[in-house]
Amino acid sequence: MLVRQGSHRNEKIDRGLAASLAAIAGALNASAFYAVGFFSANMTGNVSTLSDHLAVGQWLSALFYGGIVVAFVFGAAVSTLIVNEGRRRNVHAIYAYSILTEALLLAILGCADLWLLTEWRVPVLILGLAFLMGLQNAVVTRISDARVRTTHVSGMATDLGIELGIAFDILCGRESLAEARHNLIKLRLHFYTIAAFLIGGVLGVIVYRAVGGYLLILAAVVLMVIALEAIWRARAMLTARNKGVGKNAGGKA
Repeated sequence: MLVRQGSHRNEKIDRGLAASLAAIAGALNASAFYAVGFFSANMTGNVSTLSDHLAVGQWLSALFYGGIVVAFVFGAAVSTLIVNEGRRRNVHAIYAYSILTEALLLAILGCADLWLLTEWRVPVLILGLAFLMGLQNAVVTRISDARVRTTHVSGMATDLGIELGIAFDILCGRESLAEARHNLIKLRLHFYTIAAFLIGGVLGVIVYRAVGGYLLILAAVVLMVIALEAIWRARAMLTARNKGVGKNAGGKA
């Protein structure tokens, strides 16, 4: 899921990426809202709330909502810098290392949620999650060439509606049947993403009610497993490729 990029990816890989990371993002977003009443990845809602507070002069609240937006953007920027540096250095599993970074930071954030003083808990939790959601979304966006988003639903819901409209035209004979398979692939991808986000959100709230901040640590472990599996796979692919090059060189010699 976190090795092949762009056109080298297939439908199955994209669906796996969407289902796993969207479920985790949904769990973190929903549980954070349940716990403290703020969304960490809903930038549309946060910017709208920011404008509302600015309009009525609630400067302190506006500062906090502005901080959420800045943290999300900063997370995406940091992710991009990590990926760009990794690609310059030919790090084959750089996207997996980015998700591993998210997992480690999420584990630290989970510990903070469990043991920080009450007055610091809300800003640290929400701003931290916003940063991590921005980081994750940038990784997924780049590795899939923007076919997949995992931390929010608006874009996927829009794309799902577009593909449903195209599917209707295909069924009515107004679009070429050659587009049918491509349309079905996109429909499944968007549906999987939204469904995973929804199911992850439900499970996230249930688990958070049972174990509190340990949910963040559990999510970090899952992300770590996904990232480490991808790193192992990337190294295995690179080893196999190097052996193949060595055999070819030996044969020519």
